[in-house]
Amino acid sequence: MNDLARELTALREADIEWLHALVSDWQLLADLSFADLVLWAPLRRGNGWVVLAQMRPTTGPTSFQDDAVGTQAAALERPFVDAAYAEQRICREGDPEWTKDVPVRRETIPVTRKGRVIAVIERSTNLSSARTPSRLELTYLKGADDLAQMIAAGMFPHPEEEPALVRSPRVGDGLLRLGRSGRVSYASPNALSAYRRLGLSADLVGADLGPLTARLCAPGLPADDSLMVTASGRAPRETEVESNGSVVQLRSIPLVVGGLRTGALILVRDVTELRRRERELMTKDATIREIHHRVKNNLQTVAALLRLQARRLTAPEARAALEEAVRRVGSIAIVHETLSHTPEEIVDFDDITERVAAMAGEVSAPEARVTPVISGRFGLLPAAVATPLALVLTELMQNALQHGLAPAPSALPCAILQVNVSRTADRLTMTVEDNGAGLPAGFSLDSTSSLGLQIVRTLVEAELGGRLVISRRPGGGTVVLVDLPLEPAAAGLGDWWAAPEPAG
Repeated sequence: MNDLARELTALREADIEWLHALVSDWQLLADLSFADLVLWAPLRRGNGWVVLAQMRPTTGPTSFQDDAVGTQAAALERPFVDAAYAEQRICREGDPEWTKDVPVRRETIPVTRKGRVIAVIERSTNLSSARTPSRLELTYLKGADDLAQMIAAGMFPHPEEEPALVRSPRVGDGLLRLGRSGRVSYASPNALSAYRRLGLSADLVGADLGPLTARLCAPGLPADDSLMVTASGRAPRETEVESNGSVVQLRSIPLVVGGLRTGALILVRDVTELRRRERELMTKDATIREIHHRVKNNLQTVAALLRLQARRLTAPEARAALEEAVRRVGSIAIVHETLSHTPEEIVDFDDITERVAAMAGEVSAPEARVTPVISGRFGLLPAAVATPLALVLTELMQNALQHGLAPAPSALPCAILQVNVSRTADRLTMTVEDNGAGLPAGFSLDSTSSLGLQIVRTLVEAELGGRLVISRRPGGGTVVLVDLPLEPAAAGLGDWWAAPEPAG
């Protein structure tokens, strides 16, 4: 709508914002009218019209099978649109017009802002299923007429009201019509059922809705003034009432016709099940975060125990093996620590990369003068990818520091360890390269005895469904390529060290 309005019309920014507020809430008018709505705006040159928006009703059959947005019409082609715009009044046709063998009644409503017509709503009602309307339908139509007059007078949408949200109550959820005094003149079956769930035993019709709703919400306590203002229809607001184990959402739409307050429409929706599920999700999220926090603490405890054990050992190989285990456990703990602070199982892997690089740099020999460099961004990754990828990165950096970049100041004046990352819509590619000693003669990934590289290969290929390539770097050193799909091939975490269960 913004593009069409700015390109083809002379509407001001404030006018466009007013139309946005109207369009965000005109499903209400379409449903009350049982009619399609088309928003026409005058072309910049003043010689015709363009459709900026369209809405179909959910309470009746549509008159338009095709999308009309962007359609243009000359001035004389839409006489009722011309009349509503020029005369600033609602224009109604006499006889229905047949459109594709469907009888359609049309009327036009001027959209007024600060005393100036800025657009016109064409309301088209499909009469193919016309019959004697019920009391519910008559109430809907009366409410639609009141809203149409408010739009023509520039009093709807309400300037002080926030734009209607998708979760706001709709006409079909439940409708109450209030008189000028705030008493209920009509209650739809769904609205009555919602109040029954709140504990109401009497009839709603004739009741003063504000005090009644306040009493249901807090039996025996003083009435809540803000709740009473909403329930009595005196202000355009939304609120929720919780009582008797049920939660009911209310939306108040004051009706002002001809400068006089005539009553209000109260949309009612029972959101008990929705709120229960939201609470369950919040509880589940909190539980998951607590689990990640405790797993992180337990992993840090395991790492501390391994570190203590390593200090007591005198054999260099045994001490080195335990120190490697400490680093592996630490990399997994970093992922769980990050997950404990996120509402979903998604982590910012760039933060994890920096911490893994810092952890690897701490164990490098000072005389190697390692300069870790990270180029590119990993972005957000699911936990199923982040955990094994953190281990892969830890092993590759540690392998480069321990073997490729072993202390040799005279031969290696400036050691370099670089991580390059690139990401597309469906793949992530990472290279880890160093300018160290390079691969030994006859190196083969299939025959290597390195536990670290075996772990990396298993994680990349089996766990993440990716590709691992280790090659010599031009000019000396080693390059490791890891190419991964964004969605891992394996579903579960931790399966890389466990043998598969036998079938059956």
